[in-house]
Amino acid sequence: MTTVYTRVASPLGELLLVGESDGTAGGLRLVSLSVPGQKGGAAVQDGWLREPELFAGVVAQVEAYFAGRSTRFDVPFAEGVGTEFQRRVWKVLEEIPYGRTLSYGEVAARVGASGAGVRAVGTAIGRNPLLVVRPCHRVIGADGALRGYAGGLERKQLLLGLEGAACVAGAERA
Repeated sequence: MTTVYTRVASPLGELLLVGESDGTAGGLRLVSLSVPGQKGGAAVQDGWLREPELFAGVVAQVEAYFAGRSTRFDVPFAEGVGTEFQRRVWKVLEEIPYGRTLSYGEVAARVGASGAGVRAVGTAIGRNPLLVVRPCHRVIGADGALRGYAGGLERKQLLLGLEGAACVAGAERA
């Protein structure tokens, strides 16, 4: 597998998309989608190949999302990324419907973590390498307030606003 990347303009700034490719258009697996200045975000490395044509399908979905024409992503992800616990948390993120939110505690309950487990869930969410397509922005505080986002709270607010999600106490939940 070869590590490939492209960049795409978005309302969040220039997105960096990184994937693993077997060299065919259908052989791309997304590894990372990050925004400028993202905490823990990817950075282009020596040896990576810029291959925008391999990302055409992903880019089309991202553009449709930001244009309000799409509410979900159908993107193949690279396997084996993250710990088993992180992958369980990330699976819950993928199940949160467009325009809806869950609290960190609700995510913790869905993965069987309780009490102090909420902090571990927050850490796992913060390590999500696939911003936007794996919607960690849909997780908010129990009081409905915005809490942490690796891409910055302004971007989280922009994404939730795009989706029409309420971000205050009493917000509609998934």
